[in-house]
Amino acid sequence: MAKVRVAGFSISVDGFGAGPEQSLNDPLGKRGPEMFEWFFHTRTFRAMTGKDDGSEGIDQDYAARAMAGFGAFILGRNMFGPIRGEWPDDAWKGWWGSNPPYHAPTYILTHYPREPIVMEGGTTFHFITGGIEEALGKAKAAAGDKDVKIGGGVSTVRQYLQAGLIDELHFAIAPVVLGKGEAMFSGIDLPDLGFRVTEHVASEHATHIVLAK
Repeated sequence: MAKVRVAGFSISVDGFGAGPEQSLNDPLGKRGPEMFEWFFHTRTFRAMTGKDDGSEGIDQDYAARAMAGFGAFILGRNMFGPIRGEWPDDAWKGWWGSNPPYHAPTYILTHYPREPIVMEGGTTFHFITGGIEEALGKAKAAAGDKDVKIGGGVSTVRQYLQAGLIDELHFAIAPVVLGKGEAMFSGIDLPDLGFRVTEHVASEHATHIVLAK
């Protein structure tokens, strides 16, 4: 049965999923990339950047799982780019260049309408102004028998969690203390939402935790 999943989501030891002050130069916020060291060396990430190398092992296993089996993706506006408010024009098409890593319909949550953007490699960005449930309905219809990935950022994952719409979570807990940023778990009771830990595996760069209902 198809699931709604969060996968490969990096958080710091103190529970932040992004650093502060996201900008064009710091898309993950200040010090945010430190949480992704587990991912950057894997074959999965290296392939995204056009390289034919990278490490195998625990991190690669989880990195591959974090991108496989999805028929649609949902992203918050901040995950798509640094622009706030009305779209000034159609120039911004995401952080990823002409061939984004999604290769499937990708739904962007926003308050401001915009026409879909067809990218190389099978990714089409659709801009959804009707909220998280509208986006999920469209994503499920597009995904068919494949899973839907809630790709982030923190606010988007929290909204879907609080609405009880996520089936499985994979967090990569990085050995990094940020001190401030976007808090993932503030005010969220995972056991009360029905989640329990089903996997926990440590690598040199992260502790991978999977929670499911």
